[in-house]
Amino acid sequence: MRHALALLAPLLGLGLELSLSQLAAGATDCKSLGPAEPLTFTPAARVRWLAPRVRAPGLLDSLYGTVHRFLSVVQLNPFPSELVKALLNELASVKVNEVVRYEAGYVVCAVVAGLYLLLVPAAGLCFCCCRCRQRCGGRVKTEHKALACECAALTVFLLLTTLLLLIGAVCALVTNQRTHEQMGPSVEAVPETLLSLRGLVSDVPQELQAVAQQFSLPQERVLEELDGVGVSIGSAVHTQLRSAVYPLLAAVGSLGQALQVSMHHLQALNATVVELQAGQQDLEPALQEQRDRLLQLLQEAGCQGDCAGALSRARTLELGADFSQVPSVDHVLHRLKGVPEANFSGMVQEENSTFNALPTLAAMQTSSVVQELKKAVAQQPEGLRTLAEGFPGSEAASRWAQALQEVEESSRPYLQEVQRYETYRWIVGCVLCSVVLLVALCNLLGLNLGIWGLSAREDPSHPEAKGEAGAHFLMAGVGLSFLFAAPLILLVFATFLVGGNVQTLVCQSWESGELFEFADTPGNLPPSMNLSHLLGLRKNISIRQAYRQCKEGAALWTVLQLNDSYDLEEHLDISQYTNKLWQELQSLKVDTQSLELLSSAARRDLEALQSSGLQRVHYSDFLVQIQRPVVKTSTEQLAQELEGLAQAQGSSVLGQRLQEEAHGLRNLYQEKVVPQQSLVAKLNLSVRALESSAPNLQLETSNVLANVTYLKGELPAWATRILRNVSECFLAREMGYFSQYVAWVREEVTQRIATCQPLSGALDNSRVILCDMMADPWNAFWFCLAWCTFFLIPSIVFAVKTSKYFRPIRKRLSSTSSEETQLFHIPRVTSLKL
Repeated sequence: MRHALALLAPLLGLGLELSLSQLAAGATDCKSLGPAEPLTFTPAARVRWLAPRVRAPGLLDSLYGTVHRFLSVVQLNPFPSELVKALLNELASVKVNEVVRYEAGYVVCAVVAGLYLLLVPAAGLCFCCCRCRQRCGGRVKTEHKALACECAALTVFLLLTTLLLLIGAVCALVTNQRTHEQMGPSVEAVPETLLSLRGLVSDVPQELQAVAQQFSLPQERVLEELDGVGVSIGSAVHTQLRSAVYPLLAAVGSLGQALQVSMHHLQALNATVVELQAGQQDLEPALQEQRDRLLQLLQEAGCQGDCAGALSRARTLELGADFSQVPSVDHVLHRLKGVPEANFSGMVQEENSTFNALPTLAAMQTSSVVQELKKAVAQQPEGLRTLAEGFPGSEAASRWAQALQEVEESSRPYLQEVQRYETYRWIVGCVLCSVVLLVALCNLLGLNLGIWGLSAREDPSHPEAKGEAGAHFLMAGVGLSFLFAAPLILLVFATFLVGGNVQTLVCQSWESGELFEFADTPGNLPPSMNLSHLLGLRKNISIRQAYRQCKEGAALWTVLQLNDSYDLEEHLDISQYTNKLWQELQSLKVDTQSLELLSSAARRDLEALQSSGLQRVHYSDFLVQIQRPVVKTSTEQLAQELEGLAQAQGSSVLGQRLQEEAHGLRNLYQEKVVPQQSLVAKLNLSVRALESSAPNLQLETSNVLANVTYLKGELPAWATRILRNVSECFLAREMGYFSQYVAWVREEVTQRIATCQPLSGALDNSRVILCDMMADPWNAFWFCLAWCTFFLIPSIVFAVKTSKYFRPIRKRLSSTSSEETQLFHIPRVTSLKL
């Protein structure tokens, strides 16, 4: 209790000072109400957003990059603006030499392909004639030392060429299948994209009306929260005041408990002192009588033993403490007569209950104002009712929708034809890739059988059928190469001419922005393709600029500059709500007069304690007497010593008398000294408790009375300030719902209902579909097939050369007995004559 009172006083004053300084400063704390909860609005715009199409990274990306670099070497000319302009506006004015000049790289490739188409089949025909006459592709006539080296070199070259053919054929098959797989979804995405774009500009007025109707969501939420605004405001007032009220009521309760404890100790002190004084008056004669008898006995001549020591201790058999010397506390008890009059614990509990009921009390006091607030919120702003009226851009939107519909309808037949021809191309590509794989397979089988035959040739008895079979497989591959060289080069050039021009003429210029510059240049596009007229763009706005703005997330508001003809913010103005709600919230009041904090009886008790002088009592005078013994000498020790002397006496009469005196001392100790010692211990407890608590008790009493008086006087003003702050927080919270709606409407109208981001998304998707998903695998296919086609030439040459070494040698050496013809000849040892 002593430490609690010592710490509670400064903490209470500091906490109350901080709490009340914050309240006096009028700081707005909106944590009790919390922010406005997020509202979930139903999207008014139809879900027509085009998901961005991106080609997933894969193993073919490096191949696509190689093809791009090759095409950049083939086509070095810039974008032909004048040529395309002539093609779009007046086709008859196009000059052939300009087309040839622009397509110079492709013309060179066409010449190479033509030479290949003429020379390779002609070479195959010649080879066929020579083969029939046994003039080429025959056998090695003679065996010589360089035969093995030549055969090994040709075998290695043929193997490397075959591996390159195999890699190229596999890549061609993969890219051919990838082209076929992506052609169908890509073609189907074109009308889907056009349909989505056309749907973006339809039903705009209906969608705006749907946006305006969702104003009921914040209205319903605000009306719902107005039902509990009284409790919320009361809870906020309760929350902000409890940091001052709860500690003060706790201090009052602790002070009341300390007052009761102090009164108990004070009354115990007074009663104990009275008992001690009465006990001393009874004890002192008894000690005097006992001392006189002992002095007489111990001074007799016949006393034997340590009678002198016992005599000296018997002389000190007198009172040690004199409690008649302690100060009186009657004046303090007189001033505290009837204290405590109040039930502090019950009073604190009652005041806590009254303070905790503040939210319910506030709800009852604010019910009439809440009804007026509901009437104000139930109205709908005039601007929202007219949101869909006079929305600009409807004429441009109808033209846009019509143009998209025409493009969509006219594109479907062409897209079907594209899919049909793509199927033919895929079949031809699969067949020709399979032929290349068959050529590679013939080469590999021929090499395996030929090498097997060469390894067995050293054995003369072994037949050379394996080598002959290997040569036949190689010649079969040569025949297939000559036979399908023309279809291969024709397919390569046809796909190369289409895919290469798409990449260099369309994709590169699209990615670099040259197409947008061409479209923005006046006179390049025919009147029927005037995109500014179809999209409703102003003359000073370019297609490239509009695309860039849409790409960056700009809305039609910015691109079409609709702010000049339609004031959206005027339709979204809700300031009338703010003003009306603020005016009604100003009339809210909360009465805190029922919170007394300290009853009149409790105040009288504390004031009596404050003026009682309890802290001015000289408790040290009590402690001086308490620290002294009740009897100066120990009666028990003296009685024990007398019993010893009684045993040592020669006279039985003297010994008996000493024994009787020892017994009398023991009775005196038990009957009179022990009760006095108990009273001294009880007095010590009360004195020390009062000595330690009285100063803090007086300080705590002064602080509590001052804080109660101050808080009671300032509580109405503080409650009013808190109410004003909480009202502002409540208004900000409710305006947060309307702000969410306004922000959602602004975003919905300017970014979803009236947005151009799907247009840029459609253009990007179109470029991804045309270039990344169609042109790249298409070009990679002809590149890999061209790779195989041109590597057929070294394959033919190395296969013809290598096959001769796999066939049996036409003229072999017959003599094997000569030492010169034996590979491992050991000379015969001869004897030399000396």
